[in-house]
Amino acid sequence: LFELQQQLRNKRITSRALTEQALAAIDNPEGEGARAFLKVYRDAALAQADASDSLRKHGIVPSPLAGIPISIKDLFDVAGDITRAGSIILNDAPPAAADAPVVARLRAAGAIIIGRTNMTEFAYGAHGMNSHYGTPANPWDRAAKRIPGGSSSGAAVSISDGMCWGAIGSDTGGSVRIPAALCGLAGFKPTQQRVPLEGAFPLSPTRDSIGPLANSTACCALLDAVMAGEAPQIPDPPPLKGLRFGVPITLLLDGLADEVSQAFSAALAKIAGAGATIAEFEFPELNEEITASKKANFSNVEAFAIHRERLARQSHLYDPRVMKRLMGGADMLAADYFDLVRARQRLVRSAAARTARFDALLAPTVPIIAPTMLEMDSGDEVFFRYNGLLLRNCGPFNFLNRPALSLPCHKVTNTKNAAPVGLMVVGESFRDQQILAIGIAIEAALL
Repeated sequence: LFELQQQLRNKRITSRALTEQALAAIDNPEGEGARAFLKVYRDAALAQADASDSLRKHGIVPSPLAGIPISIKDLFDVAGDITRAGSIILNDAPPAAADAPVVARLRAAGAIIIGRTNMTEFAYGAHGMNSHYGTPANPWDRAAKRIPGGSSSGAAVSISDGMCWGAIGSDTGGSVRIPAALCGLAGFKPTQQRVPLEGAFPLSPTRDSIGPLANSTACCALLDAVMAGEAPQIPDPPPLKGLRFGVPITLLLDGLADEVSQAFSAALAKIAGAGATIAEFEFPELNEEITASKKANFSNVEAFAIHRERLARQSHLYDPRVMKRLMGGADMLAADYFDLVRARQRLVRSAAARTARFDALLAPTVPIIAPTMLEMDSGDEVFFRYNGLLLRNCGPFNFLNRPALSLPCHKVTNTKNAAPVGLMVVGESFRDQQILAIGIAIEAALL
């Protein structure tokens, strides 16, 4: 994004040309545009591009995002549009009266909203598949039709295929980080309170966060800053020498796919080679969170509460697998939910004390590589097992409300790319800028 802004400043490209390029990628019949986008704001985007070029001629450039096409997930309100959240159930819902705050902030920064991206229905799934609108294929090994990851599936593919240069998704258990990891992109989940949730269709208000996907950590930092109402600046990366990183050996390293294990080990070696100290440690709070969530789970309880009236009237319109997950909250007790709220408060405190000695935590974002859509559809047992694995490493940090970045760590060559693998960098709550700065430094070390 910063490089594009320099090209716009130096008149090497125009916003109109960038927008036309993005629209051409969306329209390409051999591409994934028809499955990555649920709505394209073609005329509005071109008008915004022309306006941005005109303002730039007069020295008016609101931010480094000015004039650059960005996509938004289908669960964000746009004034005058129906927010469907990847469903068909909301087709008759009233149009939104106003833009969601994050959309309004992006517009005020001069970003061009190119369209609304596909997603797992109601954001309830880490796979990115959508039975109503189709599923965009992962850019890696596209012939095999691998899943893109979700729930922000179209967001990831919109960037990987050059349909935009930044995407906004939501992350309740990894829905930004998972597709970023599986598609070879950067994705950032902020501390929840930094970015307003208003105007975004909820899944679990306790765990929901709004974050960006992009081609680099620096790009994510710019997008995150704008959405958080902060100055859009790229943080200065610190020297890795002298930093101390913790690698949790509890849960997050269990049963890694060979490709993930090799890429993660190679990344740790490069980070250590740059002078950082890496220490493995036990993180029992991760297992305690699983135990605490057995009787009541935030996502199940809160999602069921949001959908219970629609489920009573229109259950036949839901994706059956989404409906099955939603119904998981129907019989959970209020007393167990109350216990979970208290357990979360305790675990947030104890986890913070345990990890205070580290500058950041490092782990694989996802323990497996992207399975094929055919594998995912081979039966409910396989489907839900894969979905659980996709969520396993990311979800705990929504529970603990920590900023978490995923950046690519697989080997890329000029001849053949390895399976995309994400390296997750996790910080303490509200230390988002520190994690983004460290992420930029790690990216440089992995090159």
